[in-house]
Amino acid sequence: MHTGDRKVLFIEPFSGISGDMMVAALLDLGFSFESLRSKLNLLPLEGYQLTVQKCSRSGIQAVKFDVQAGHSHAHRSYADIRAMIESSGLSSWVKEKSIEAFRRLAEAEGKIHGKSPEMVHFHEVGAVDSIIDIVGTMIALESFMPARIVSAPVNVGQGILECQHGIYPVPGPATQELLKGIPTFSNTVMGELTTPTGATLLATLVDEFGTQPALKIQASGYGAGTRQTPGNANVLRINIGEAVSQSGISPEEQVAVVDATIDDMSPQLYGHFQEKALAEGALDVYSTSIYMKKNRPAMKITCICAVADVDRMADLMFRETTTIGIRYTVARRKTLHREFHQVQTDYGTVTMKVSYMENRRVNFIPEFEDCRRLAMEKGVALKDVQSAAVNAYLQLKT
Repeated sequence: MHTGDRKVLFIEPFSGISGDMMVAALLDLGFSFESLRSKLNLLPLEGYQLTVQKCSRSGIQAVKFDVQAGHSHAHRSYADIRAMIESSGLSSWVKEKSIEAFRRLAEAEGKIHGKSPEMVHFHEVGAVDSIIDIVGTMIALESFMPARIVSAPVNVGQGILECQHGIYPVPGPATQELLKGIPTFSNTVMGELTTPTGATLLATLVDEFGTQPALKIQASGYGAGTRQTPGNANVLRINIGEAVSQSGISPEEQVAVVDATIDDMSPQLYGHFQEKALAEGALDVYSTSIYMKKNRPAMKITCICAVADVDRMADLMFRETTTIGIRYTVARRKTLHREFHQVQTDYGTVTMKVSYMENRRVNFIPEFEDCRRLAMEKGVALKDVQSAAVNAYLQLKT
């Protein structure tokens, strides 16, 4: 049974979010500190120590995660950090998400300071903290995947912040840039509650922002911040649970619908774009035949993706197609509960995708790639493999 479409991680940054709070909450949620330390050793990075301990914040028991790095005046560029992650023995998912988070951070810093992302440098000590916090988050989070990640609005704090270049209002410029499009608020707590690292993690990972969906909560993790503020529990809470839907239809979720209309592009380029978009996380990609100015035959390319991925998908569309403009809207969607079952046929094992509504099976279909692979391996017709899979499933369920 596949439950990735029902598992939900709900992040509650009611006292803001930082990278160390995120790692700590995931450790409190059940990820092993020894596993975290072992996998971080796959990075070509030295000169730091990790500690983890239980603590209390306004009466709430939480985990405190710290990185102690040696003193240095050296700097690391975004390109250096990306190369470090790419050369490591970490999983593809951890590498991809870590590099994406650093790319967003470098783009935000670059925009603030008028530099290209490749030219952005991070102070050595801060860079070590950020590398451990970002890569550590991805290492721990991978153990809970697949899951839909939802976050409540994020508390940014209030007051002023002393930065390297002067005094700024909270949130700092880079954090403000990273939080564009993300719901934020500020209560009576003074100071910077959300850091650039915390903001880039939210921008990279969260599928939807809003109130908690209906969940059967299975566990909660509390990650402690450094400061102890009277009357404020300075913790980040992450809940893991199963989405509740009596009808078998998923709770509503937000998706982005990105469109481009094109009358001057080869269909070969569309096929290439579709493959790349799906590989980079698009939920669906399709084209529609249309007519444009002067009655020209054309196509509308539509990409469905998580709201947090709009900029990334727009960049891909501009790079890989001939469009000079895109439109996007935020839509709500519902999906049926799905389960995946394997069946045995004379040709080999095939996965069946089965959909349910009100505990009643409404659709079932063999996975196309399984059937195509077996048809190629066995030298038989694709439709024969598909038919054998359907018959095997029906016999299994009768």
